[in-house]
Amino acid sequence: MSGTYKGIGVSEGIGIGKVLLIQTRPLVYDKKQIEDTVGEIRRLRDAFERYAADIREKTERVRNALGTGEAEIIASRLQMLSDPYVKDGMEQLIAGGTCAESAVETVCGMFETAFLSSSDEQTVQRAADVRDLRDGILRTLLAIPEPDIAGAEKGTILVAEEITPSMTGEIRRENIAGLVAQSGGYTSHAAILARAMGIPAVMSVPGITNLVKDGDAMAADGSSGVVLVNPTEEERLAFHRKREDGIMRRRVLDAYRGRPTETADGIRVKLLANIGEPGEAEIAVENDAEGVGLFRTEFLYMRRSHLPDEDRQFEAYKLAALRMGGRPLVIRTLDVGGDKEIPYLKLPREENPFLGYRAIRFCLENPDVFKPQLRAILRASAYGDIRILLPFIADIGEVRAAKYVLAEVKEELRRKGIPFRDPISTGIMTETAASVAIADLLAKETDFFSIGTNDLSQYMMAADRGNEKTAALCTHYQPAVLRAVRHLIRTGKNAGISVAMCGEAAADMLLHPLLISWGLDEYSVSPGAVLGVRRNLSLWSREEADAVAQTAMELTTAAEVEACLRSSRKE
Repeated sequence: MSGTYKGIGVSEGIGIGKVLLIQTRPLVYDKKQIEDTVGEIRRLRDAFERYAADIREKTERVRNALGTGEAEIIASRLQMLSDPYVKDGMEQLIAGGTCAESAVETVCGMFETAFLSSSDEQTVQRAADVRDLRDGILRTLLAIPEPDIAGAEKGTILVAEEITPSMTGEIRRENIAGLVAQSGGYTSHAAILARAMGIPAVMSVPGITNLVKDGDAMAADGSSGVVLVNPTEEERLAFHRKREDGIMRRRVLDAYRGRPTETADGIRVKLLANIGEPGEAEIAVENDAEGVGLFRTEFLYMRRSHLPDEDRQFEAYKLAALRMGGRPLVIRTLDVGGDKEIPYLKLPREENPFLGYRAIRFCLENPDVFKPQLRAILRASAYGDIRILLPFIADIGEVRAAKYVLAEVKEELRRKGIPFRDPISTGIMTETAASVAIADLLAKETDFFSIGTNDLSQYMMAADRGNEKTAALCTHYQPAVLRAVRHLIRTGKNAGISVAMCGEAAADMLLHPLLISWGLDEYSVSPGAVLGVRRNLSLWSREEADAVAQTAMELTTAAEVEACLRSSRKE
């Protein structure tokens, strides 16, 4: 079968080769009642041990090939395995007569449902990690071998329903020309590993496993998400030319590695990365980020069935700080609620969770959650340039209350003789309409602003970005959103504090002249976008940016603004 199909490009480059269709065997078992529960628990524990040994082997293989950061993605399975609530939950079910396979599916299913309930794409993609863990344990229990990926021939494009981190741990990158999957997204761990390996990858291609067979010719564009099955000679040549262009582009971007981030006329800014796990700090460094502008800590909480204790959090923050090697590491305190549900926290069901009991509001009312996190962050600050970021601020009282709790925690640590950075820079996420309106007051209470454009867009436009009926309103090209961003930057600069942007807009090449014109101090983007952003900023002088900003800000609709910025873009 021939044809053109569209998915999501998650790892840049052009892959041209022959299809190897990964068809995993069904993990079928007899859901019988167990009488010898002690023997069944022993069987589960044995499977855990054998699966853990396999994960350790893959982790070491990835560490040798790619580095510690990428290896941590594979090793995260070990953290889930070591979670006592995972193992104990399964064993409790077995003790009640459930077979080991069913216990594994039930407990993993609980975590998977929690992740899938989110409207945040990065959170949803963590469900794939749980499925990978589930399937790995089940295969071990059922003695079903994994697909033979290590034996793939040179010029192979792997096609699967889902590319899992376990699969990527088997890849010999010199033989794999591309990855194509029926599910998955840009922030999935498989996508992160694909980018680290430099393998073009396209995910979320509807029905692709039913449209190809082993040996089919395929061309996949990891930027546009276009996949060609059995392309014509003309199409194949066009993809070859595009691949050569992509190679040239990467060479151009590599020339910006190690260079300062500055405009054409020498205005210096900071270019940092957004991460969600300690292991991604090394990925940020490898992509030449000047620091981490946003460490989303909620993933330390979401991959578990109970609160992570202070020591576990401390080790995670310490690890990230050490990997940054003195570069700044901005840690956002727990941003739970809204589209990030954590079942064991038992948040109340709300009519509108985005406007409800979330983030700083939850933390201030739950010191048993907030204080251990602050203690862990402060303890880790002795190992690097750690800064604290408070999310979802809408009232000045929230900042003062958080600072009071922080002062209490500092005093506790002083009494115990535990070292920490003092003073420690503490900033706020300016992502609500209220924070825009009182930005001048907030600037007197905080050390820096960090603009979260994803949430700011929906709150400024009173439009849920997860609702398909209103999502189109949630664009940072909206004049209301742009005016809010301009106001926050100007207010911060007038108050003498730095202003960062950690939302998607920071990596939007079209928006850069406006941000340069207004004087944004820091851009925090995904690690893979760092070099492209550095290059694009270097193309603009302040005078040129001012001219574009003046024209764009006189326009009245998002469509007009986007068209204006698109016509002004530099290549």
